[in-house]
Amino acid sequence: MIASNNNNNKKKQKPEYRPPSSLETNKKPLRSDLPFDFRFSYTESSPDARPIGLREPKYSPFGPGRLDRTWTGVCAPAVDLKVKSVDVGVGEEGADLEEKRTVIREKIQGKPLTKAERRILAEKCQRNKTKRQINLGRDGLTHNMLNDIHNHWKHDEVVRVKCMGVPTVNMKNVCTQLEDKTFGTIIHRHCGLLVLYRGRNYHPRNRPVIPLMLWKPHEPVYPRLIKTTIDGLSIEETKEMRKRGLAVPALTRLSRNGYYGSLVPMVRDAFLVSELVRIDCQGLDRSDHKKIGCKLRDLVPCILVTFDKEQIVVWRGKDYKPPEDEGEQFFADRQLFDDPQSDMDCSEETRISDETRFQQE
Repeated sequence: MIASNNNNNKKKQKPEYRPPSSLETNKKPLRSDLPFDFRFSYTESSPDARPIGLREPKYSPFGPGRLDRTWTGVCAPAVDLKVKSVDVGVGEEGADLEEKRTVIREKIQGKPLTKAERRILAEKCQRNKTKRQINLGRDGLTHNMLNDIHNHWKHDEVVRVKCMGVPTVNMKNVCTQLEDKTFGTIIHRHCGLLVLYRGRNYHPRNRPVIPLMLWKPHEPVYPRLIKTTIDGLSIEETKEMRKRGLAVPALTRLSRNGYYGSLVPMVRDAFLVSELVRIDCQGLDRSDHKKIGCKLRDLVPCILVTFDKEQIVVWRGKDYKPPEDEGEQFFADRQLFDDPQSDMDCSEETRISDETRFQQE
């Protein structure tokens, strides 16, 4: 009798650990209802950019058989390409997914925050109050970063996101993708520091299913950014322009993991005086030069001349006209996101004191 009681009191031995294997096909693939295509980076890749080739076979970075979406080599579409109807166009599908994301976001956000609530939540994310933050680096907003944001939202209503390097050239895109993919709201921004609010009706138990990528997929092959000859110029004129571009005084020098939010307005202002602009990128990776150049080409807009000697040289073109929508494309260095006229409602004294406090941090 005593021996039987001792046997019952013994803990059951845990089964031996077995590492995951692709040979185990009895597990069902994970299903996610998120209404957008899964990409490695949502800010550094564009659905409109068409690759001309792939560097590897179409191996899913989520693992073999672990996700119910097909990996196309660039993304995992939310709509199965094999099952979709022929009558429904690509534009209609994108509009339906965007409408679905808007409905989900409005349901999670609930009633808008008051100005006092925004200020209280922004104060909680100061460096002297908390050290918890998410670093957004050269890869931009990656897919696995969405899971990290929801993990932070388990413990607090807001999370601080620090943006550094290449993505900060276009902060408007970073803020848009953050709100679109996490269904949150940015309630404060100071240069590259963002405060992301989860929403009134958010509950950690109802968080979406986000499958994790097991490795970083290779980037597809895209057309060359810099061609042998610039459009409209001969070979000799192109060579001469590249020599002159490298001899032009540098507009600015980019620091590693710095904030480049004012780079596009600086290039636009420089084009009013000079037709060639050189940006010193010593210390940055070669891939960063190409990413920054691609963003400048689309945002300024301008023509890329060369990436030689760790420099970015851009040309304004023959018939250059300053863009008229400059104010609509860029944020100010500091915003409270209360409403469209939030900066006008805030007093000048409060604005100066907040800027002084962030500079001291």
